Amino acid sequence: MMYRTHHSPGRFKDKNLERKILVIGSNSFSGSDFIDLLLSDANNRVVGISRSLENEALFLPYKRRKSLKFSFQQVDLNKDISMLKNLLENFKPEYIVNFAAQSEVAPSWKSPWDWFQTNTVSLARLLDYLKDAKYLKRYVHISSPEVYGSCQGIVREDAVFNPTTPYAASKAAADLLLSTYVKNFDFPLSTVRATNVYGAHQQLFKIVPRTIINIKSGKVQELHGGGKAVKSYIHIRDISHGELLVMEKGKTGELYHFSPDAGIVVREVVKKICERMVVDFKSATKDVAERLGQDNAYMIDSSKARLELDWQPQISIEQGLDEVIAWIEKNWAKIKTLPLEYIHKP
Repeated sequence: MMYRTHHSPGRFKDKNLERKILVIGSNSFSGSDFIDLLLSDANNRVVGISRSLENEALFLPYKRRKSLKFSFQQVDLNKDISMLKNLLENFKPEYIVNFAAQSEVAPSWKSPWDWFQTNTVSLARLLDYLKDAKYLKRYVHISSPEVYGSCQGIVREDAVFNPTTPYAASKAAADLLLSTYVKNFDFPLSTVRATNVYGAHQQLFKIVPRTIINIKSGKVQELHGGGKAVKSYIHIRDISHGELLVMEKGKTGELYHFSPDAGIVVREVVKKICERMVVDFKSATKDVAERLGQDNAYMIDSSKARLELDWQPQISIEQGLDEVIAWIEKNWAKIKTLPLEYIHKP
């Protein structure tokens, strides 16, 4: 797919100056898009790691580049900490951006210990090593607004934690742990909390691709709680640009929010998809009970990033939905054979 042109922060004019960047969680939707953005700059040498084998090109946009500046290694933070330490010693990345997480909310009630193991305990092991890594200039940690609970009104970076699910609690615990390393070791941490990302290459069980697939398959899309929860959908490439700005310009100990100009109820997003695919909303959907721990609103204020980092979202929800529809249409022969349910991997 083609991504639109954005303001490109920090492109180096010296072609001989190379940046070494480690992306943890490279198989993730957000991690893979961030790598794709990094590889648009020939000065970036990128290593991606994930606990699973490298995913297929359908879900990894960076594979279209066939870049010699990227390499992948399968590393499980829960089991392969020695392997990761060896990789770090050999590569000595100046920048680390960590997307790795057990990230689904509803399933976290079934085995919360898995979420804490990945999101908090394995991070503690990594930090114990990284605190002494002299080569590290910036560690960017991808957190979540879920730590705030239901976000209503103006929720800025200094809002208090109020997690309502095991997933959110595990992310809050990780953020608190990271803060202690900043205080005691001047650890070069910058943190990102972004709202609901979407776009082509996203996991198929997410609401946007799932709705499109169900419509094409003639299946009814369920709307939990009637789809009345307010979300802040933002295109993945807008977030990747923000994360790049934080990597390049973020200050130690600072937190940066990334969000669209306004929230939108889930029901309206599904209506927009129905309109674009020319189907009747009422016949294509049905209301079902709300999920346990679902926050009523999910909106955060991103004025800090807009002012300090000169960041702005540029891709409208309509443009973004059209891109996802086009991606699914193009790859329908493959996508229609794939499962739509989240599969938990401890």
